[in-house]
Amino acid sequence: MNKTVEKQALIDKIVEAIQDVKGEDIMIFDLSNIENSVAETFIICSGNSNTQVSALAGSVEKKVRNDLKDRPWHVEGTENAMWVLVDYVSVVVHIFQKQVREYYDIEELWGDAAITRIENEY
Repeated sequence: MNKTVEKQALIDKIVEAIQDVKGEDIMIFDLSNIENSVAETFIICSGNSNTQVSALAGSVEKKVRNDLKDRPWHVEGTENAMWVLVDYVSVVVHIFQKQVREYYDIEELWGDAAITRIENEY
C-alpha cells in the first residue's frame, strides 16, 4: 500500500472508532497544503463527559491497533480527559469535552484547511 492509501485507511478507521462510541461533531481537516503544519490531517470530535472522551480515545487506539496493526506515537490528556490528543504522526486526533472545544475554538486556527464534516450515523 502506498502512503496515501495507508493514511486514508487510518482516517477511515479512526472515524469508525469515534462513531462506535457516539462521538459528536466529527471534522476532518486536511492540512497537507498548509505550510509548517504539525500534521497532514487533524480529526476533531467531541464527547459529553470525561468518561466518553476516555472511551473515544480508547476506541480509536484499540480499533487502529487491532485492524491496522498501528499504535500512536504519542497520547496525552488521558489524566483528566478534558482534551485527549492521539498522535499517529501524519494524522492527529483531538477529542474534546464539548465545553472545552467551544472555549478553544480550535477549528478557527485552520481556516485555510479543507474541512470535511462527518454526519452522525445514529
